[in-house]
Amino acid sequence: MTSEQHLAPLRMPDRLFAELAAGGGSAAAVAFLERAERAGRLLLLRTLLGHLDALPTPLTPVAEAWRVLKEAAEKCPEPVERLLLAPPTGGWISHMLRRVHGTATGPPLWAEAGHLSALALSASLHAGTETVFDVVLTDGRLPLPGLGMVQLADAREGLTVGRAMTAGGELTVEGPGRTNGSVRVMCRPLRQCSGTGDAWLPLRTLTHTGPGGEAAGTVVLEDLDPYRDLDDHLPPARLDEDEAREWQRLFGEAARILARPGTPGPGRVDPAMIRAIVPFGRTGVSPPPLPFVQVSASSGDSFGGMLIVRPASALALAETLVHELQHSKLAALLHLFPLLEDDRAERFYAPWRTDPRHLTGLLHGAYAFTGVAGFWRDRLADAQNADAQNADSRNVDAQNVDAQNVGAQSAEAIERAGYFFALRRLQSRLAVRTLLTSGRLTVQGHALVSGLARTLDGWLREEVPPAALDRARTAAALHRTEWRLRNVAPAPAAGPSDLRFRPDRTFWPDTRTHGFATRPTVPRTADEHLAAGDAAAALVRYADVLADAPAEPHALAGWIVARTSLEPGRAARRMLARPEELLEPSPRV
Repeated sequence: MTSEQHLAPLRMPDRLFAELAAGGGSAAAVAFLERAERAGRLLLLRTLLGHLDALPTPLTPVAEAWRVLKEAAEKCPEPVERLLLAPPTGGWISHMLRRVHGTATGPPLWAEAGHLSALALSASLHAGTETVFDVVLTDGRLPLPGLGMVQLADAREGLTVGRAMTAGGELTVEGPGRTNGSVRVMCRPLRQCSGTGDAWLPLRTLTHTGPGGEAAGTVVLEDLDPYRDLDDHLPPARLDEDEAREWQRLFGEAARILARPGTPGPGRVDPAMIRAIVPFGRTGVSPPPLPFVQVSASSGDSFGGMLIVRPASALALAETLVHELQHSKLAALLHLFPLLEDDRAERFYAPWRTDPRHLTGLLHGAYAFTGVAGFWRDRLADAQNADAQNADSRNVDAQNVDAQNVGAQSAEAIERAGYFFALRRLQSRLAVRTLLTSGRLTVQGHALVSGLARTLDGWLREEVPPAALDRARTAAALHRTEWRLRNVAPAPAAGPSDLRFRPDRTFWPDTRTHGFATRPTVPRTADEHLAAGDAAAALVRYADVLADAPAEPHALAGWIVARTSLEPGRAARRMLARPEELLEPSPRV
């Protein structure tokens, strides 16, 4: 690993591109993307070192940190490779390049540049080499990437300069004390530290077993690294023990859900492909989380990393792992190929967003939700197989309450999986059509999106429980109708990309995507009646709301969809196509 090495051009085999273009990707395809990301990081790191060589700093110069890192890589290449490919390392490199070009902010530049010394210290500990560094401490803390964090008790607050020494796997850190003098700690980060109290916080990991029950693998649960976020420098947010255990429980269950034998395809993820999960927004088990994931995100700078707010459901976590890994794969492809020309104007409808999107965002969404559709396709097949296996036992003893409960749970699982499979395949295909007709895809981009289209076209021919399919079509129509009512000004447009947008548009909560997942048994609200298939009852209730607020977008969208389902025809199709025409003209933007 040298900054001077000349890397041969990477050429992706056609079969691997075809796998990824279909929305999936075997272990070999993902490994190729990792190789490409490694090469890219080395090139970016070389560029960054050129900017930092002359940076005034009270710390050990970056050239010395790089020398120690290379020396450790020669002695102990595997753990140093893991450090290089860790998602926070990619985040730090890209953040620093933005810093030196003036497009990002953070702590003093010399302090952020000092993170290279922290990487070198971690590498030195793995290799057992000896080194001494002047390092930056933040409130007495020194994060060591891939290992954990040192905390000096009674250290001076704020940014200070300390000293860190490694020898034979032992780490010594010394820094200025809170009053006077200095404070010091010694430990062995590669072993279980004893007698150090809170001085050493080890890196947390999540374990999982393979599809055949083979030896456990690990994924980093990153709550310490300052570059674990998508861009900003973050202080540590250590999870308490109960929250960490909940993450392990949910991740283990999610990995078992994803452990599906057979040919890799869209929606099928080997947890070993994930490098790090960043828990976001909560450090304790209280308050109880929602059953679905509220927030998740990933960055093209941090391949294999994902930021997730922990849900209460392992199924929701498994779906999110699929979703975010899809984003990582597409980001890596975008690093290799120009897939589209994008002026970044946000004017396209994305069926999973409440705001207009640019083409790159639409492509990311289409790729991610094709994977999500595949995930729910597998869940539908699993639920149907389980229901068939349980059918005989239910038939043998129809009076058995437990058997009846199992039957009800199977039916609910089939309905839910069928709904989300039908919804996501429909929405993804709509986005793919927009991409194919935009005229802005490159040759490689057209091949990729055409591959997604073939996958989705095949899935659209697959059977889904009729009630679930009806709810999915209704939910898709509701989302698009409300999106246009809230975003689009009632003005003529030549095409989908020539819409004029309302100047008063704001974020709105999409309550229907999850709300229509199951059929209400005792519908009360207008939405519930519509989800239950009673459009006439829903229409009356929407009309009641509109009598007081004629332009309320949520109720108006429901009224339009309910009415058009009762009175199909040309007028209904026009109303669904341009529902904003029912509103008063808005000022032109």
